[in-house]
Amino acid sequence: MKTFLKNQWARLRRLEGPVLPLAAFLMSLVLSGIIMALCGYNPFEAYGAILVGAFGSLRGIVNTFVQATPLIFTGLAYTFAKKASLINLGVEGQMYMGALGTALIGTLNLGLPTFLHLPLAILAGFLFGALYGGIIGFLKVRFGSNEVVAGVMMNTIATCIVGYLLNGPLLAEGSVSAQTERVAETAQLPRVFSQYQLSYAIFLAIAACIFVAWFLNRTTFGYELRAVGINAKASETAGISIAKVMIIAMCVSGGIAGLAGANQVLGVDRRLINNFSPGYGFNGIAVAALASDNPIGVILAGTVFGLLSTGATELNRTTSVPVEFVGVIQAMVVIFVAAPLLIRDILHIDGKRRNK
Repeated sequence: MKTFLKNQWARLRRLEGPVLPLAAFLMSLVLSGIIMALCGYNPFEAYGAILVGAFGSLRGIVNTFVQATPLIFTGLAYTFAKKASLINLGVEGQMYMGALGTALIGTLNLGLPTFLHLPLAILAGFLFGALYGGIIGFLKVRFGSNEVVAGVMMNTIATCIVGYLLNGPLLAEGSVSAQTERVAETAQLPRVFSQYQLSYAIFLAIAACIFVAWFLNRTTFGYELRAVGINAKASETAGISIAKVMIIAMCVSGGIAGLAGANQVLGVDRRLINNFSPGYGFNGIAVAALASDNPIGVILAGTVFGLLSTGATELNRTTSVPVEFVGVIQAMVVIFVAAPLLIRDILHIDGKRRNK
C-alpha cells in the first residue's frame, strides 16, 4: 500500500493520468478569469452565475444533462476514431445524417410496438452515421485522402442534404419552419421528467462510453485498433490490416455520432429540425480533449461542457458579462490539454523525473 501511494503521489507531481486534464481545466478557469478582469468584468460573479444557472435549480440540473448528452456522444465518437490515430472532424455531418436516418424511420407509422419501433429508429440513426463516417475511412484507405479535409467537406454536404429535404420532400404539412412531422409515439425516447427535455438517452450515452472502454481494452479488435493508433507500420508488420481497422474505426465513430442525432430527434425535439445543432460535433473535440481521449472521462468532460453551456444562459440573464467568455474557457481547455509540456513548464515540473 505504501508503494502504491508513493507511485500515485509521483504521478500526481508529474501531472500524469487524469491529473493533466484537471490541471488544464483549472488553469483555463484561472486564465479566463484574468482575461475577464482585464476586460473590466468580475470573474467571481461570472463563475457564480454559471454555477447557479447549472446547479441552482432542478431545471438547471436537468438542462445541464440535456446539453451534456449530445456532447458525450460526439466526444466519444471523436475519441474512438482518435484511438486509431484518425482525426474525425466529420462528426457534425455524421450526426446530421444519423438524425436524418432516425427521422425517416421514427416519423413512419409502421404499426410496430414501442419495443420494436424505438430500437429500429435508433439503429437507423447509428447506421446512417456509420455509413457516412465509413465513406471518409474508405476515401483515406483507397485514395489516400486526408480525413480532416474530407470530414470538414462532408459536414457541409450533410447539412445541405438535410436542409434540402426539410425544405422540400420531408417538410411537415402546413409548417412554416424547416422540420419533419412529429415522431410517432412508439418511436419517442421516454423522458426522465415529463416537463423537461432530458430523455433516457443520457443513460445510453453513459452505457456507450462504458462499452467502448471495455471494447478497446478487452477485445481483439480493440487491441488492433489501439495498436494501429500507436504504430501503424509495426501493426502492419504484425499482420494487422490497417485498411480494415481504419474503415471500421470511422464507421463506429460515425455511428456513435449518429446516436447524438437520434437523441435530438427522438428525445429532445421529437422531430428533425433544420440546424438543430449549435455545433455539438465540433464541441465534441473539446470534450475528447478534456477527457484525454479516455471513454470514461468523456462522461465527466461532457457534463462539464454541458454545465458551461447551461450556465451561459444564467450568465447572460443576470450579469453584464458577455456569454462569449464561455467560449473562451472552452478554447483555453483545448489549448492547455493539447500542450501538456506548456502546463509542466508553467508549474515548473521536469518531465525527466519520471524515470527516477
